[in-house]
Amino acid sequence: MTSQVLFERVGTLWRTTVGAWLSPLWERLAPVFSLIKTPLSWITPLGRAVILVGHICMLLSALFGWLEFGIIAAGCLTAVVLSYIFTIGRMRLAVTIEVHPRRVRVGRQAGARFELLNNTRLPVNSLLVELPAGVSSARTTVPTLLPGGSFEMSVELPTSRRGVIVVGPVRTQRGDPFGIIRREVSWTEPVELIVRPVTVPLESVSTGLLRDLEGLTTQEVSNSDMAFHALREYVPGDDQRHIHWKSSAKASARSGETKLLVRQFLDSRRSHLVMVTDTDSAAYDSDREFEVALSVGASIAQRTITDEMGLSIICGNLAAFRPDPYIALDIFARAALDGKPLRDAFVRISTLAPDVSVVAVATGRNISFDDLMHCRASVPAAVRMVVVIVDSDAELGLREVAGFTVLTITGLDDLQHGLIGAGV
Repeated sequence: MTSQVLFERVGTLWRTTVGAWLSPLWERLAPVFSLIKTPLSWITPLGRAVILVGHICMLLSALFGWLEFGIIAAGCLTAVVLSYIFTIGRMRLAVTIEVHPRRVRVGRQAGARFELLNNTRLPVNSLLVELPAGVSSARTTVPTLLPGGSFEMSVELPTSRRGVIVVGPVRTQRGDPFGIIRREVSWTEPVELIVRPVTVPLESVSTGLLRDLEGLTTQEVSNSDMAFHALREYVPGDDQRHIHWKSSAKASARSGETKLLVRQFLDSRRSHLVMVTDTDSAAYDSDREFEVALSVGASIAQRTITDEMGLSIICGNLAAFRPDPYIALDIFARAALDGKPLRDAFVRISTLAPDVSVVAVATGRNISFDDLMHCRASVPAAVRMVVVIVDSDAELGLREVAGFTVLTITGLDDLQHGLIGAGV
């Protein structure tokens, strides 16, 4: 008989005998265990050691009849009971937390403030208060709060790195003088601080290919639109509906011959820009290049919002179609390297923004030309495509390749000059 077969038979025997006997007992004791589960979670590592020593001493005292071990066991049990007595009772506190501002750029100041108010008729003993903020936390000791008394504290939050910092919840800790029991209570919900990437001011990016009577006015002259520009002489083939009869009559009277003048308009166009930031880790040589690419995307998106153009954003698994301007840049704060290839992002463009007119891409130095060609082929030919490649070892460069523009930058400071050269 092999060991595996032996273990299987022993397991079957255990389930059919001992397991069958313990199962009904466990079902009866489950409510009891659920009640004591929370108090048991208050025991600190020191408390577990005290309980373990107490049990060992109790066992030695029972086996060998040594009174000294019995006294030690009784002392351990007494210490645990007294520690629980110190933490008995519910606190009725009103706790509030504020984070201001909720959205900042990397390096800008942000802070959190929390307040504890004693709403009871009894004083609240000194407490240890903890406020988690990302991977760190701030701790302070609150003095005894008299009835109606309050305590508040302000904490400066770290904003040196882009990301989302979860602030809170505010937690209070009550313990005993021995350090055996520590009771922790959460009073508030977590609050997010959005740390957005660094951005640079850009010139207007109002480049459009879709005609729209309610769109942006360009400097291109059109024979039919909403923005009136000037009058010119009628030529055969012009739409007679655009003849300005009053001006034509005045011009005819002055010249003594028949002159017809027609209206000219400035062409209006609507632009919908899709900002795609590559989140494939294989496209970048370092985290710094990825952060620069996110700053590139955020800068272009910010300028697009200022120009009141249509905007959609794709950052790996994160995407938004015409997001609210106030929260649009939050996507760049939440973005992370996820190994999702750039091609997958372009597949989503047709469903996310079918009226796209411009696609801007921010990626790293390792992106292949074949991937860029595949991305170019996945959008309509009329859609303009601009690719910004972040390469800290290269020089600022601009070139036209197979129907799209490639701008190479070494850092964020090159972006504005590069986009002006690209005509965006």
